[in-house]
Amino acid sequence: MDVLSAARRVIDEGPVCDACLGRQFADRSFGLSNTERGHSLRMAVALEDDEDFEGFDESGEECWVCEGLTNDFEKYAEQVAAALSGIDFETYQVGTRTPPLIEENEALLRNLADLPEDTGELFKSEYNREVGKRVGKLTETEVDFDRPDVLALLNLERGDVDVQINPAFVFGRYRKLERDIPQTEWPCRECGGSGKQLAEGGGEEPCDYCGGDGYLYSKSVEELTTPPVLDAMEGKEALFHGAGREDVDALMLGTGRPFVIEIKKPKQRTPDTKTLETEINEFADEQAEVEGLRLATHEMVERVKELDASKTYRAQVEFDAPVTEGELDDAIAELRGATIEQYTPNRVDHRRANLTRVREVYDIDGHLDDETHGEVEIHGEGGLYIKELVSGDDGRTEPSLAGLLGVDTEVTALDVIGVEGEDEAFDEDEYLRE
Repeated sequence: MDVLSAARRVIDEGPVCDACLGRQFADRSFGLSNTERGHSLRMAVALEDDEDFEGFDESGEECWVCEGLTNDFEKYAEQVAAALSGIDFETYQVGTRTPPLIEENEALLRNLADLPEDTGELFKSEYNREVGKRVGKLTETEVDFDRPDVLALLNLERGDVDVQINPAFVFGRYRKLERDIPQTEWPCRECGGSGKQLAEGGGEEPCDYCGGDGYLYSKSVEELTTPPVLDAMEGKEALFHGAGREDVDALMLGTGRPFVIEIKKPKQRTPDTKTLETEINEFADEQAEVEGLRLATHEMVERVKELDASKTYRAQVEFDAPVTEGELDDAIAELRGATIEQYTPNRVDHRRANLTRVREVYDIDGHLDDETHGEVEIHGEGGLYIKELVSGDDGRTEPSLAGLLGVDTEVTALDVIGVEGEDEAFDEDEYLRE
């Protein structure tokens, strides 16, 4: 393409501002803004044609392509900075909603000037870049095209700016120190969380199943940990994501279970995590506790939710007939390293697909407290049902401790004492913010 001839054709379709002129040749001479490129092309055409030079800014005309919008980069950057005032962020991105008429004008110009389709730059790309550069200077932050803290959308048709604040994330491990506390809120399945049911004579009355609370349990790990984080980060909503979950009646002890708290629309993204950890533990009032609190990236949510974790359990067990230490040792030896087939347990078949799961027992040890009570510690593959491994679940789990002993056996208390990634190390640092 003869650049000067093409530039001359664009100029002849004037009035066309320097930015709109230069944008048609944005793939030439990198390092110039479109305004600088357009101004240079206008000068080069005047030199070649031996004509008096008049800059577009001196003509007093308005560009028919952008209708003067390329003069407003600074104005929109200031609007973005003002909209983000009071919001803690380190990275940003700018997007532009181009008026349809401007897009039509741009296409018409390229058609009239007979320009190749694969040259130049989109109007909105220039706007994103030019306003974005100015936003960075005004706010002293960095652009991020992948996952910015905030996104500013310029609506040129309305003349205003919409700001989107992306979520912030806090990672840690929790221990649950009391039984009968679920990991997350558990709405009543009878009333759907409303706490109400239809009365016989019409109207509504408190739900019999949940007592009018709307929830099957009055508290959860989520409710014991998220409020201080939501408050510290001045967000609109908190979501709790755990690496699996323990039974409601089980404690979560030992090294704790990995979790992420996601805060929607936070005004503060960088709270002091040591202080926040203390505040959470005080708020939880010895019903739960957290440790290792760190700021995390959004990738940590999926990493935690998809963590292929092995777990170590400590179970108190009761036998309905006397058992000797030797009999228990023999049964444990059979289970150590065994492959277990488990058909969906009776207690969860209302919410889980009916299928046979195959899981490994990595290690198991145990002892008797007396002839009808004992304790076992089991390290198993993720997804291994421990209560059923002990009880046999009416033959739905094979082999089982009860089946090997020939004695009905049940778990009376269960504690999770370890949750660790298997297959590869759970590299927490990879998903934490600096």
